[in-house]
Amino acid sequence: MQTTPLALPHVFHRAEQLFGHKTLTGVGVGGAVTTTTYADWAVRVRRTAAALDALGVAHDARVGTFCWNTPVHLELYFAVPCSGRVLHTLNIRLFAEQLVYIVNHADDDVIFVERALFGQLWPLADQMPHVRKFVVIDDGSDTPVPDDERIVDHATLLASVEPYAGRFVVDDENRAAAMCYTSGTTGNPKGVVYSHRSTVLHSVSVLIADVAGLVERDIVLPIVPMFHANAWGTPYAAVFAGAALVMPGPNMVPKAIAGMLRDHDITLTAGVPTIWMGVLPELSGPQDVPHLRLLLCGGSAVPKSLSEAWRKKIGLPITQAWGMTETSPIATTGTLRSIHDGLSDDDLADVRSTAGQPAPMVDLRLADPETGEIQPWDGVSSGELQASGPWIADSYYLNEDGGKQFTADGWLRTGDVAVIDRYGYVRLVDRTKDLVKSGGEWISSVDLENEIMAMPEVAEAAVIAIPDEKWSERPLACVVVRDGSQLTAEQVRDHLLTRVAKWQVPDDVEFIDEVPKTSTGKFSKKTLREKFVG
Repeated sequence: MQTTPLALPHVFHRAEQLFGHKTLTGVGVGGAVTTTTYADWAVRVRRTAAALDALGVAHDARVGTFCWNTPVHLELYFAVPCSGRVLHTLNIRLFAEQLVYIVNHADDDVIFVERALFGQLWPLADQMPHVRKFVVIDDGSDTPVPDDERIVDHATLLASVEPYAGRFVVDDENRAAAMCYTSGTTGNPKGVVYSHRSTVLHSVSVLIADVAGLVERDIVLPIVPMFHANAWGTPYAAVFAGAALVMPGPNMVPKAIAGMLRDHDITLTAGVPTIWMGVLPELSGPQDVPHLRLLLCGGSAVPKSLSEAWRKKIGLPITQAWGMTETSPIATTGTLRSIHDGLSDDDLADVRSTAGQPAPMVDLRLADPETGEIQPWDGVSSGELQASGPWIADSYYLNEDGGKQFTADGWLRTGDVAVIDRYGYVRLVDRTKDLVKSGGEWISSVDLENEIMAMPEVAEAAVIAIPDEKWSERPLACVVVRDGSQLTAEQVRDHLLTRVAKWQVPDDVEFIDEVPKTSTGKFSKKTLREKFVG
């Protein structure tokens, strides 16, 4: 057999050759819509690669992006790695200190930044001494840009070069293609480096029917930010398949997302639970999204009540996926299999509330968080979920954590606690740091949250552990009540008493205005613990 490298140039050339007629739509500042073709996009990818040469960006250098989900960002997704550089997507929602740390830690050489975001990045420029150039992308906004030798206009730069000719070549499939940093909920963010091989294999997995089944006929709306774990790999997979893409830009509020789902006949989309909580009230029924066939959701456990709300109103339940930055990120998806034929709606909802089976080429196991003993797949025994496979990280950039999150035999310690049934369906129980250990017994905060969020009066709920003199820890429920509804702590406790063991029911309920979120849209329990530590 030939030993052709598994590298992104193949994905690019395939799209350029086969799918030049397919469309790429961008929704920009103020909702302005522009549509181009893959053929025109491919020319711009080639021009961007030539522009990197003109800027003197060395091979293997890190190229930062400070952008929303846009067609220009997709150009960089391919121009940077296909020309031998490393794409470094910067999370625009991070605190300034974390952003500076990441840019300096990765040693970024140049950063491409959208004009609307320039005012957020430029004040930090002097703290990023290794960044030679800031390439400002015109996105239709009017953010002022100063006259500085470090600043380059994107349009002028591209106009000054001829498109790269010939075929891109990456001889070593294990060469770095991209990198993304963890959200840094504990300590500094850590870098995860994706190789060409891992990226191509992950993209292939997304095309498999029992994973996401992304195909050429799809119209894909990536709501997961392209600065977060490469938008769960959907941009690379969509280009591989030749699917049409709609890039939402900065229009990430529920009303705008609902409008894009309607106006562009979206068939496949992906986002975190908080997004789909907000979008559902903006849709009137299945007639709004008649073509939508797959709504992927991950980032945190999907409440059963949320998936069922989508099924009852839209006719399409949420399909849960699980993964993390270190797993590229898709490791499992909750698609239904033949073993579920004939199940009732309630039983099917229970299956969909799991994270599903591991994708082909991903291996999983459960290990006791304290002893490390491997646990059986019996649907009852819980343990830390550990992962292994060709798109699973085996270390952090520069070995930042000294290998603490990786086992001696090379498995990734995910920090998620789960149970797995005999068919390999993963049910997330909690994060190891979010488990409540009360009187020597573990309590799942996720289980309590799902039961509380099933109450019609509840918009959001998060459960955290608080110190307790007698029991070591007790669960505290932090609840957001829906507008126009009323709820008491006793009603929450009474509801839980019919669904979980009495000793698991929180002693206290705090009503809050909203659950704080991390930069990737997950519940920030760290913030809640700091708030209620006393």
